[in-house]
Amino acid sequence: MSGDLIENITSMQKDALKEIGNIGAGNAATAFAQVLDTEIDMTVPSVDITPISEVPEVTGQIEQKVVSVLLKVMGEAPGSILLILSEESSKNLLSIMMNNGSEIEDFTEVEISALKEIGNILSGSYLNAINQMTGLNLIQSIPGFSYDMAGAILTTSMISLFEESDYALLIETKFINNGKEIEGYFFYIPDSGSLEKILKALGFDTK
Repeated sequence: MSGDLIENITSMQKDALKEIGNIGAGNAATAFAQVLDTEIDMTVPSVDITPISEVPEVTGQIEQKVVSVLLKVMGEAPGSILLILSEESSKNLLSIMMNNGSEIEDFTEVEISALKEIGNILSGSYLNAINQMTGLNLIQSIPGFSYDMAGAILTTSMISLFEESDYALLIETKFINNGKEIEGYFFYIPDSGSLEKILKALGFDTK
């Protein structure tokens, strides 16, 4: 995503990108409810375009352990997806999935697999929103998983993502089930030229 394009992006273009985020969050809440077989409430998502360099500060969890799921986006507007969940949110999610009220201590292989699958489902929900609104065909790779201090994960992830883009579409929302909150930060980082393709597919002239 070029800096020049972001600096010149219009309010209408930004609103269109935010609408994709809103629809994606709604899709994610629906997918959550179906997979977990329970009612899921959702706060109104916060959607913004954020410089990659500011991503660590945006999450506000540099010195805390977090779970991250990283996927590559392939197709007509390639890029990357980075999903960040706090440790507490990840454990709340697993507790809901297990439906037994048990407290989660450490992440077992089974629980890691479950978190990766949820990340896969969430990412698919957001990509479907982009596909629906643009007519583009985007698919995701197999998810990678990390559980570490947020500062370490974000620094490592950002180094590779810096090579492809300067900005990310940030969608921040909370999913709620019986008082348990699952707060997630979803970053869609388009490769160079991909944002132009998305905006053009939405009917905007990016020249």
